[in-house]
Amino acid sequence: MDTNSSRRSFLKTSAIAGAAYIAGSPPFAASLRGSVIVVGTGAFGGWSALQLLQRGAKITLLDAWGPGNSRASSGGETRVIRATYGPVGIYTHMVARALQLWQESEQRWNVKLFFRSGALRMAAADDSYERAALPLLKEAGVRFEKLSTADCAKRWPQMNFEDISWSIYEPDSGYLAARRGCEAVLNAFLKGGGQYRQAQATPGPITANRMQGISITPGELLNADSYVFACGPWLGKVFPFLEPIITPTRQEVFFFGAAAGDLRFTDAQLPAWIDGGKHRFYGIPGNHWRGFKMADDARGPVIDPTTLER
Repeated sequence: MDTNSSRRSFLKTSAIAGAAYIAGSPPFAASLRGSVIVVGTGAFGGWSALQLLQRGAKITLLDAWGPGNSRASSGGETRVIRATYGPVGIYTHMVARALQLWQESEQRWNVKLFFRSGALRMAAADDSYERAALPLLKEAGVRFEKLSTADCAKRWPQMNFEDISWSIYEPDSGYLAARRGCEAVLNAFLKGGGQYRQAQATPGPITANRMQGISITPGELLNADSYVFACGPWLGKVFPFLEPIITPTRQEVFFFGAAAGDLRFTDAQLPAWIDGGKHRFYGIPGNHWRGFKMADDARGPVIDPTTLER
């Protein structure tokens, strides 16, 4: 079979299968009730493994370094969870559902994972992104307030709203304990009878649109009815034909210690926020007393996620 044709078919099949799974297609869901190997214990891999396990599939979960490890894009202390995604309605609905699942799960597992600090999206002079989000937030049932710059400055005087025209505030959103969340999902997966192995996975050859197993060590081959690859920034390395599409880049993240006794930058007084203007910064209030986090959302230099100096 022609290599390019095989790759195109694989991508097309994967995209259709993924869309069918999100839509809850019964035929596709039924096809994943046999044995499934999931590669990656990040947010996508861990939850996929847990959901498939709960649907009756026999799951083996693999990861090279473990859930929420320091190399992974799902690692780190915190991640913003907010539903304002401009005109992309599927993200808004996914976040609304994910937020519900996180809150239900943390109660079931008795571990604190979600912090309801609120989430603020600031609009610049070009507010087309934010305006497109408003009807989608309403459609998804996400509570929000449209605030003027004066309203924001009065509510959060510790913030500078220069060059901001108005903002969307989601009072029920906030941030998640990222690394701890990945670990909690794995623990639930193991408690439910799933199998986890820490090993580097190499996909086997694809013949007639079907993968011929996964190699994890020299001479050891794992086979399953279906395979799910949730490798994050490594996906282009695992499948080289995806390298032009998936390019990992460096993002600078900074933590700041406030003055002694200063509560203005804790989640009691400050929301998670995103500057939609030219600066493209976002921030997360101090969590677990580790300091106020701020990050540059711009794309940095291309990196190798395995060897990146963090």
